[in-house]
Amino acid sequence: MPQKTPFHSRLSAANRTGIWKHWAGHLVAPAYQHSVTSEYYAIRNSAALLDTSPLFKYRFSGPGAEAVLRQAMVRDISAVAAGRAQYTCWCDQNGFVLQDGVILRLAKDDFLLTAAEPALRHFRGIASRLGVERETVQDISTDHGILALQGPLSRRILSRLTGAARGLRYFGATRCVIEGHEVVLSRTGYTGDLGYEIWIPRAGALAVLDALLEAGRGDNLTLMGTTALKMARVEAGLLLMDVDFHSARHAWVDAQRETPTELGWGWMLRGLEKGDRAFEGRASIERELERGSSRWTTLGLAVDVHDYERVHDAAGILAPRHEVYAETTMSLYRRNDTPWDHAGYATSFHYSSLLRRPLAIAKVPMDLAVSGTEVDLELTVIRRPHNVLARVQRAAFFNPARKTSSAEEDQGA
Repeated sequence: MPQKTPFHSRLSAANRTGIWKHWAGHLVAPAYQHSVTSEYYAIRNSAALLDTSPLFKYRFSGPGAEAVLRQAMVRDISAVAAGRAQYTCWCDQNGFVLQDGVILRLAKDDFLLTAAEPALRHFRGIASRLGVERETVQDISTDHGILALQGPLSRRILSRLTGAARGLRYFGATRCVIEGHEVVLSRTGYTGDLGYEIWIPRAGALAVLDALLEAGRGDNLTLMGTTALKMARVEAGLLLMDVDFHSARHAWVDAQRETPTELGWGWMLRGLEKGDRAFEGRASIERELERGSSRWTTLGLAVDVHDYERVHDAAGILAPRHEVYAETTMSLYRRNDTPWDHAGYATSFHYSSLLRRPLAIAKVPMDLAVSGTEVDLELTVIRRPHNVLARVQRAAFFNPARKTSSAEEDQGA
C-alpha cells in the first residue's frame, strides 16, 4: 500500500489531474494542473512549491558523526562550517557511485542528509567499522516532511513568514520558526534557480504548508509536480538517479556502474592529493585519476534547433516543442566518414521552451569531452532513426545569477 506524505490530505484536493505516481513508496503528483507548462514557468517566473517528502532522511549526531561522514562521503564534510550545506556523493570500495545527496551541517555534531534510496545499513556499517555508536545515524524519514520552494520570488514569499530567509546564503542552512513550528531551512534545490527547502516536523506539516500557500497567494505561487521539476533540472544540468546513472549497489556489471569523474563530478575531487583522508573508494578513485582510465564523462548537449526542425519537416510533421521531456537512451555518433560511428548516449532529453532549443544530458567519451565538439544525436521521428547535430557543453544550460545572489543583489526579492 503506497504511503502518503504529511502534506497529502491538502495536496490531493489541489490535484486537478487526479493522477498519482509512486516515489519511494509514496504517492506524488506528476502534475497538479493539466498544463505542465504553467507549473514549469512558475519555477522560472514566480515561485513553485513541491513536496519532496519521499526522500529518505538521516540524522548524524553526536561525537562520532563527523568521522562517519568523512569516511562515507567523497567530499570532506570537515571543511563545511555549521550553518552550511554540501552536495556530495558516496561510493563503494571500488570507487563506483552509490548515491548522491545534500548534507546540512546545523551544528558541530549535528547533520541532516537526504538520499533517494535507503542507506541506513550502509552508514551504520561504516560507523561500526570506526567504532562509533550505531545510534549516531538515525533514520528520521517518517518524522519530517520536506517542501521545496523554488523560483525568483521564493525569497520574497518566505520572508513574509521568517526573517531567516533574507540573510541565508546559497547553500546555507539554519533552524527557524514558521507558524510556531521549528523547521530547518536550507537555500538549496533541484531546479537550478533561487530556492529553498524546508524540513518540517510531521505535526506542523499542514500548518506550514497553509502558511506558505497564503504567503504566496499574491505572487502566483503554484504547486509543482515532479514532471515540471524534471524539466527544470535538465536545464540546470542536474543528474537524476535511475535515469542519468544507477546506484552501483544494484548493478550486475561494471558497465552499469560509474565513478564520480564519469558522472561529471570531478570537481568533487579537487585537492584530493593535498590530504590523506580515508573514504570509501578513495584508492580506486586515485588509480582512475592516475591512469586516466575514466571511460566517459557526463556533459550537456545543445542540440542544433535548425537540424532538429529539419528532420521533422522532412517527415512532414511539426517539430515538438511543447512539454517535451524524455528519460530514454539516445545514441551518440562521431561526425566523420564512418557512418553510425557509435560514441556514447544521452540519458535525458528536453525541449526547453525558455531557452528555445532541445537539450540533453549525455555520456561522452573523454576524447570528445571538449566544449563545442560536434556529435550526432539519434532522434526517432515517426518510428525511424535520424541524426541531428549537437554540440558538447557544460551541462548547466540555465544558471541565473539570482540562484546564488544575496537579497541586496536580487532586485526581485
